[in-house]
Amino acid sequence: MVNSGQPGFDNEIYLREQTAAILERVNHFNDKLYLEFGGKIMFDYHAARVLPGFDPNVKMRLLQKLKDKVDVVLCIHAGDIERKKIRADFGISYDVDALKTIDDFREWGLDVTAVVITRYENQPPAKAFKNKLEMRGVKVYLHYPTQGYPTNVDLIVSDKGYGANQYIETTKPIVVLTGPGPGSGKLATCLCNLYHEYKRGKKAGYAKFETFPIWDLPIDHKVNIAYEAATVDLRDEVKLDEHHLEAYDIEVVNYNRDIEAFNLLKRIIEKITGGESMYKSPTDMGVNRASAGIIDDEIIQQAAHQEIVRRYLRCSVEYVLGLADKSTLNLISNIMEKVGANVEDRKVVMPARIAAIDAERSGKGNKGLFTGAAIKLKDGTIITGKNSPLLHASSSLVLNATKHLAGLPDNMYLLPESIIDSVTHLKKDILKGKMVSLDVDETLIVLAISALANPAAQMALVKLNELHDCEVHLTHIPSPGDEAGWRKLKVNLTCDPEHSSKRLFLGD
Repeated sequence: MVNSGQPGFDNEIYLREQTAAILERVNHFNDKLYLEFGGKIMFDYHAARVLPGFDPNVKMRLLQKLKDKVDVVLCIHAGDIERKKIRADFGISYDVDALKTIDDFREWGLDVTAVVITRYENQPPAKAFKNKLEMRGVKVYLHYPTQGYPTNVDLIVSDKGYGANQYIETTKPIVVLTGPGPGSGKLATCLCNLYHEYKRGKKAGYAKFETFPIWDLPIDHKVNIAYEAATVDLRDEVKLDEHHLEAYDIEVVNYNRDIEAFNLLKRIIEKITGGESMYKSPTDMGVNRASAGIIDDEIIQQAAHQEIVRRYLRCSVEYVLGLADKSTLNLISNIMEKVGANVEDRKVVMPARIAAIDAERSGKGNKGLFTGAAIKLKDGTIITGKNSPLLHASSSLVLNATKHLAGLPDNMYLLPESIIDSVTHLKKDILKGKMVSLDVDETLIVLAISALANPAAQMALVKLNELHDCEVHLTHIPSPGDEAGWRKLKVNLTCDPEHSSKRLFLGD
């Protein structure tokens, strides 16, 4: 298991190399570069987990260094707005994430120049989203499904294809295209504006900035396999870039969708520019220098192994919840087998299960349901918690962990019985709720109230920040209140694919 105190990645080396690569590509195109940002610009927790030491916001630091040269365009697929697609790490829908992204950019001193709603077909939720943005002073463009796509290049690259979409007004030499998730229409938006630029006599260019897969790491490197695990629902597969091998006799990797689409994309670019493309492979299009920041490959490999296990557990839960199909579960099971991984490789799994067994032996579960939870602290200490009639297993774990960090006795009570009784009375007798034990969200509030009069609770409260980035495992799928609380504590949470209750609705 990786010691979280040991970095395997150097942000400063990465920033220096990545900035130079982008500026080099900008200099190749005299007028403008459209730079498609794959993955997440901010809060890239996947990268932080597989590359220990990676700053989840390092790409924003990069954009800050270039902010005088950058316009930012945010793309969102109208269908994702309509379906209320959820960004899992924040638990919010893509349209809400778009609003959050605009706010986050502003906090970093960067403005979002425009929002593009892609593949727009008058969907009412997308129309409402457009109105909401425009009422707040955000410029919104509508792009429609492109006629002839993907086979009829002559129609695609015409006034009836890309030309039918609005030209996005920008003024800076670098236009960064980002979006809340895959399929947001970033590439199509780049190509649409590229078409308009050439119609105006401007020789603009296109490049792609995507951290994973890391093109100059081996195909079977665990970081690249972890990418496959993270995109198992998209069926992404890391492959040898045969176009690059043929052009340069150098083995590099890319993912299947980019490799398969390259010939078509090259034809489209050549049709737009009226000349031969500078790109001979999909890897050529990238400006990715993540490998430059790797300073300890063993730490990176171990971290990627752990991420594969996390992704397997997440997929197993999604399967139980009906959000993933059997073929997706089989695919990630094959990935686990490929790297020789087991669920028990995650060091918090067995302690959590043992805690659940202890709860059953003590007979102190809630209505005959026995659950356990475990956390691995930064110094490697593993703390456990189990459920009771008063507390969820997760809530018990938070209290036990903060007591340990504060040096308080394990048997000390941090939450006054009077406050717990009052909350229980509110939930059961006044609000007529069926779930009366405290979840993590509620426990955090009660702990904060208790800290006003209890010095021990105050000592525990200030230790909550030390739980950030710790590994947590539950023997059950968390309730909404547990999940919300853990998300605020910013832990790396996994769980067994088991329901904590026989009830179908857990909202009350």
